[in-house]
Amino acid sequence: MSKANIGLVGLAVMGENLVLNMESHGYTVAVYNRTTSKVDEFINGRAKGKNIIGTHSIEEFVKSLESPRKVMLMVKAGKPVDSFIDQVIPFLEEGDIIIDGGNSHFPDTIRRTSYVESKGMLYIGTGVSGGEEGALLGPSIMPGGSPKAWEFVKPIFQAISAKVEDGTPCCDWVGENGAGHFVKMVHNGIEYGDMQLITEAYQIMKDLLGMNADEMHEVLKEWNKGELDSYLIEITRDILAFKDEDGSPLVDKILDTAGQKGTGKWTGISALDLGVPLTLIGEAVFARCLSAQKNERVEASKILSGPTPKFEGDKIEFIKDLEKALYASKLVSYAQGYVLMKAAAEEYGWTLNNGGIALMWRGGCIIRSAFLGKIKVAFDSNPNLTNLLLDPFFKSKIEEAQQSWRKVISTAVMNGIWVPALSTALEYFDGFRNDRLPANLLQAQRDYFGAHTYERIDKPRGEFFHTNWTGRGGETASTTYDV
Repeated sequence: MSKANIGLVGLAVMGENLVLNMESHGYTVAVYNRTTSKVDEFINGRAKGKNIIGTHSIEEFVKSLESPRKVMLMVKAGKPVDSFIDQVIPFLEEGDIIIDGGNSHFPDTIRRTSYVESKGMLYIGTGVSGGEEGALLGPSIMPGGSPKAWEFVKPIFQAISAKVEDGTPCCDWVGENGAGHFVKMVHNGIEYGDMQLITEAYQIMKDLLGMNADEMHEVLKEWNKGELDSYLIEITRDILAFKDEDGSPLVDKILDTAGQKGTGKWTGISALDLGVPLTLIGEAVFARCLSAQKNERVEASKILSGPTPKFEGDKIEFIKDLEKALYASKLVSYAQGYVLMKAAAEEYGWTLNNGGIALMWRGGCIIRSAFLGKIKVAFDSNPNLTNLLLDPFFKSKIEEAQQSWRKVISTAVMNGIWVPALSTALEYFDGFRNDRLPANLLQAQRDYFGAHTYERIDKPRGEFFHTNWTGRGGETASTTYDV
């Protein structure tokens, strides 16, 4: 029997669909699952009659692969990945490749790349986005790890990935060790932000404008034809139109408690570690945490009060303003995400292709949108762009949206509508465009109570001063450092 071109461990939803995707592009795939009955079910079910080899042990699995062996793990992040790496290594040879396609935390991928390379093999940690349908029909794939491994997996990965209009695959090499999983993590963080922004627009239309699900469906249907054209707007449009068995909107019957798997939290923690103001994604994570406190919120609603929403004005014009506010806030989310990736590249020594990342996100993934094509153009025009808000196209869009943005947020706040992501996006914009923030007073406070020193506007940067504010302190200052 001919050997498989690639092998995959883990036949859950994503694993099964990736295998079928690879096979449909002409590759023979070997499969293994810890619960071996799952292998048999797959081989006799969806994989029946296809060039897919079922195996019942790690040894049999590895022996079924052509050299250099390419072993892709689609197992739960964390200890299961380390466990399978240790199980498969004894059967591999120098130059063989282990690929982790799960949502692993990038520091783990940095560690695993070093470990696997020390054993003489190559390692790839790759983000795979697009959900069940993407895995089957074409996901966005973000590989990083051992650069030498890329040439061996490139044909397979680019064949099975989504393609943009001109046929370019939504897959390219991201960078060394943990770069691929870091970029996937930021993708997921932006996904958190996009979803929260859309839900806030929904809340405004529902609670302030008094619109029902069918009316909101029509609004999102129109938005998806314009600048907000995206997968998340598209599925939200469809969700709003979906009816329960009794003919009422199903969305109205879903409990308002959001779950999360941790990638948004990781993005926020990384931003704090690197000193990057990732405010919108942070608010999106905290919004899910607050939603999960359902019982506490129900009790609080009986005790705490606020304004009763009452809209006075032109509803059609306000919906146009809301569309602009959503677009401007979305822009801020991506701008912050790219600033984080830039900081990480400097910290970890990665060479990231920002325009290429936008292209990888252009199709197949959850945050895919027409918007991303503009980001690629921005970085192609200026590879050293420090912030997307400074790109001429996005600068003009922010300026065009600014009045509507402020109107929507102020109206929502005055009516007690909860808009944490929309409002923090505007606050970031106002802070970023301001050449003098009140941190001068903050630094004076730090020097007053802790002798932390300060710089002066009339002296060169890097020269630090301390003042004996009370007359009781000494001249000794604290060491200057940033966390």
